[in-house]
Amino acid sequence: MSIPNKKYSLLTPLSVEPPPVTGRAVPPVVSKGKDCCSGDIHREVAPASNETTGPEHHHHDHAHEGAITYWPAIVSLLLLLAGIGLDYAKAEWFNGYLRIATYGVAYLLTGWRVIRHAVQNMVKGSVFNEFMLMTLATFGAFYLGEYAEGVAVMLFYVIGEHFQEAAVARSRKSIRTLIDNRPAVVGLLQNGKVIPADPHQVKIGDVIQVKAGEKVALDGTLLNDSASFDTAALTGESRPDTKGQGDAVLAGMINGNQVVDLQVTSTYDNSALAKILQLVEQAGTRKAKTQQFISRFAKVYTPVVVLLALALTFLPYFFTETYVFNQWLYRALIFLVISCPCALMVSIPLGYFGGIGAASRNGVLFKGSSYLDLITKVNCVVMDKTGTLTKGVFEVQRLQAADGFDRQTLLTLAAALEGKSAHPIASAIVAYAGALPASVEVAEVHELPGSGIKGKVQGQSVLMGNARLLRQYAITFDPEIEKQAETTVLVAVEGRFAGYFIIADELKPDAVKAVRDLRALGVSQLVMLSGDKESIVQQTARALQLDQAYGELLPQDKVARVEELKKQGKTVAFVGDGINDAPVITLADVGIAMGGLGSDAAIETADVVIQTDQPAKIATAIRIGRQTKNIVWQNIGLAFGVKVLVLSLGAFGVASMWEAVFADVGVAFLAILNAIRIQQTRF
Repeated sequence: MSIPNKKYSLLTPLSVEPPPVTGRAVPPVVSKGKDCCSGDIHREVAPASNETTGPEHHHHDHAHEGAITYWPAIVSLLLLLAGIGLDYAKAEWFNGYLRIATYGVAYLLTGWRVIRHAVQNMVKGSVFNEFMLMTLATFGAFYLGEYAEGVAVMLFYVIGEHFQEAAVARSRKSIRTLIDNRPAVVGLLQNGKVIPADPHQVKIGDVIQVKAGEKVALDGTLLNDSASFDTAALTGESRPDTKGQGDAVLAGMINGNQVVDLQVTSTYDNSALAKILQLVEQAGTRKAKTQQFISRFAKVYTPVVVLLALALTFLPYFFTETYVFNQWLYRALIFLVISCPCALMVSIPLGYFGGIGAASRNGVLFKGSSYLDLITKVNCVVMDKTGTLTKGVFEVQRLQAADGFDRQTLLTLAAALEGKSAHPIASAIVAYAGALPASVEVAEVHELPGSGIKGKVQGQSVLMGNARLLRQYAITFDPEIEKQAETTVLVAVEGRFAGYFIIADELKPDAVKAVRDLRALGVSQLVMLSGDKESIVQQTARALQLDQAYGELLPQDKVARVEELKKQGKTVAFVGDGINDAPVITLADVGIAMGGLGSDAAIETADVVIQTDQPAKIATAIRIGRQTKNIVWQNIGLAFGVKVLVLSLGAFGVASMWEAVFADVGVAFLAILNAIRIQQTRF
């Protein structure tokens, strides 16, 4: 049920004016072979011009740019009520041309735009659409002298449009207000003074000051010893998050009860919050299969009902002795009004829109409505260990240097090399080493995903990683080292074993709850895949009571394991956070990335991003997907049920135009209310 517009559209992703982005701001929507939207895809975005689109694109035009105006509908309603009242009172002076003019003005106030678009679409070859149905039905009512009913059909059709626009605008505003109300001015620290500045102009490396209770405008690292932040806008968690010196503070967080200083780490348009907004806004570009089916169905359904209406008008002539053309035409017009697929075309996309919005408020970002559908079918969840089920915040327990190597020299070489890596283990080694001499030279650095890192430090060849990596380079070491229960990082210098680090990690606080919730949702198989030592992986798996766990895997090994599960007929969701997880995230039916600690590669290839880094949110995502699917099918059942009932009644002359109006506009309104209900649901 819609009138085209370049400004407002139900199918426009959340914001009409998405924030500008510089650099690598938006994780792109990566296409997969399994994507239900590949091939002939209709992008769900508002047109950039005033061009009228076909019936598959439900856009809206309410006259004024940037505002919905109600006065034509209000005046039309007043004229309609006046006309009905005068007809009921049988006022002698209210007849002839005055009566026609009154109803005609009431009709044109709301109907001229619909008629215009019906003609424009007809010229373009699109005849069977809602605009033509409304035009034919109301013209027919005027032909039969049923002026009040003709006006009512068009008026309530447009009123339904206003309700629809209000629902969409409210949803967009609530989500954007909830997520993005960053301050327009920040306090920039320069020479010990706080200077008001436009956050768009603040550069990376600048220091800003955030007062107690203020919302953080830019990503940065905390310079204070500690501070507390409300992260609800980003994570959906109301519990304050305490940050320490050097910890990341993201735009959108609210400062607690003290003034804090932050060193800016990203520009305004490239902040974590900007990425969240655009991820949610881009989510509309991928239709769920249900949406695609309804779009295809409407193209067949509408012309079929038009043909049935024609048959209902003329065929009774051959079978009824008392055939009255106007009587059967009236029944056919009821068919035309009811045949409009507005309730389906409006409420289904709005249902998915609501699901995406509800997920974003809970710290889960779906990159398309197709994944809201697909995640409901997941029966096997495969998870990485480090950074997914464990904190990924490592601490070096000790460093053991081999015979012939100085411990401090070894620590300097290792920390200098690991300083070129973003891996959590590398960060732990760098933190353990402390400040390094400024003269240390590092060159020819190469990350070895799933194995380690190599390079030249002070001209010496340094190799760091797991036991498999050292064996690959034919470097011998004591095999007893591998039997350590903790994570070990082995070091070789100039082709000789030089020593090893022992590093510890721990489970995330909600890891056990995540497994329990997934079991409760009926996920039949829980698997952990990791590049970590087999002994550590099995120890973690036992603690979490997982079904299967495999350690010491390279990226290609993880891919092979997931392929094997898919061959068994499983619908697989893979959850990971590292660069080495990107290939398997892409392969999985639903790829899920940890968005806080996760690498850019993992986030970019994922279908779903968990902004909170909490594994328990996997179950939340599944629950939101299922609730969205329930609401969508409730709307489909409601729309079809009422339409079939009123179509049947209309065919036998029981239902009037007023029932037809309810079957079209009323059901659409009820479906809209049902669709936005998900945004009020707590998960």
